[in-house]
Amino acid sequence: MSLRPITLFGIVLSMVTGIALGISGYHAWLKPSGPSADARDFGEVLSQVRESYVSEIDERELVRGALKGMLSELDPHSRYVDGGDLDALEADTTGEFGGIGIEIGLMDDHFVVIAPMPDSPANSAGLAAGDRILELDNTSLRGKRLTDVVELLRGEPGSNVNLLISNDQQTRDVTLTRAIIEIASVEEQMLEPGYGYIRISQFHNTTGKDFLGALKKLTEENQSSLEGLVLDLRDNPGGVLQASVSVADAFLEDGLIVYTSGRLPSSHLKYRASGKDTLAGKPIVILINGGSASAAEIVAGALKDHSRATLIGATSYGKGSVQSVMPLDDHRAIKLTTAYYYTPNGASIHNIGIEPDMRVNGVNLENSSADDELMATALEVLKSQNTARAEEESNSLQARL
Repeated sequence: MSLRPITLFGIVLSMVTGIALGISGYHAWLKPSGPSADARDFGEVLSQVRESYVSEIDERELVRGALKGMLSELDPHSRYVDGGDLDALEADTTGEFGGIGIEIGLMDDHFVVIAPMPDSPANSAGLAAGDRILELDNTSLRGKRLTDVVELLRGEPGSNVNLLISNDQQTRDVTLTRAIIEIASVEEQMLEPGYGYIRISQFHNTTGKDFLGALKKLTEENQSSLEGLVLDLRDNPGGVLQASVSVADAFLEDGLIVYTSGRLPSSHLKYRASGKDTLAGKPIVILINGGSASAAEIVAGALKDHSRATLIGATSYGKGSVQSVMPLDDHRAIKLTTAYYYTPNGASIHNIGIEPDMRVNGVNLENSSADDELMATALEVLKSQNTARAEEESNSLQARL
């Protein structure tokens, strides 16, 4: 059943009100003068479960489960978030969180440090790749999920966490003080003189600014304007829509970048280029694969529709919906799909994806040998486009002379 936003919030408000008022409140809510038959059905089911289920269930947990179920039935991207999930959602948006600054993985039933982040508490304490985390605050981590451990490691900046660390040489206790950890979403390097490479791993609030900074660094390192750029959006799950607009805007002089449309008037938005191409028309190659989604597809779709970039790789994920985070209080929120977005040519890529101009196999980031071949292909495309552009300008000049 498709729920209007007003009805949706009415149900949520009715749930919360019912908890606060208790049994008498529920009886009043169930009267025919209540908001709707569906709301009365919900109250009746809640009452039956509370009174008749085989074991006693916390009423708040029942409502929490109902909210989760209601939102999860809408689409894969709408959900109820609280606790650690809300913290993770905020970290994805802002690009920072309170923690110790390590990447961890689960290997052979042990939680293993993949790498400590530079200038982090973990790095300062000497944690290294391959270290196993056996205990956290004197509690064994055996049997826990990776997401649970990540949530336990994160916390208020300034708070302490005690770890039992083991490697092939020793087992030791380490006390770390959590700090604000900033997640770098933009990385840059020169591929060869004149040609730069920028990878965007996710779109945070600051990604647009960081991207322009990366372009400036490459230009300074090259000691002149770039002749071409490889923009790597592989396995980029998306993020903040406005950040993707900023990145696409960096290469477009005019025209539409993306537009959104939904049921609410506020969801009808158009984003246009502000008028400056930082590369002055020099060629761009964008790398995409099946993990390139949402905001990454906005950039790829905009530059493809404007014939401003050549897309190389595999068909993108196909997430063409926009989610809004709506707080219920300081600790809970709903993440709700409120609009679909469309590329400048009016195409919806939802559940379809964006097709590359040049399909290349083996475009996963983990495949280093294929990665070298992919970069060589990208450079070849950039150089051939520069050659064609130079010939076109030469022919135009001769025609004028």
